[in-house]
Amino acid sequence: MEILLTTGLVSTILGTASGARNVGSNAALAVGGYIALAGLWAAPISGASMNPVRSFAPDLIRGDLSTCWIYILGPLIGAMIAVGFEWILKGKPTTAGTLAAQGSPD
Repeated sequence: MEILLTTGLVSTILGTASGARNVGSNAALAVGGYIALAGLWAAPISGASMNPVRSFAPDLIRGDLSTCWIYILGPLIGAMIAVGFEWILKGKPTTAGTLAAQGSPD
């Protein structure tokens, strides 16, 4: 579940970070909406962590790290899958894309 949730979250972030029409409030609505819906949908199943620290800290305080690996490995694999999808769909990074991501006016 954590792999699926993180893949969707990172795909949403990467998708909204690359279009001129998706900057600002549109991007915020897309990412916030995904987090809210994923949380409602998956909270009963896995807690909908989507962030290793969000699950690691309570486990560390509680002293029970037996299930912590799920919440570390799942988001890492999910993020790699999302970046792979982005690479397949949009291709290699370009110089213009790098400049745009840095906020350069050129």
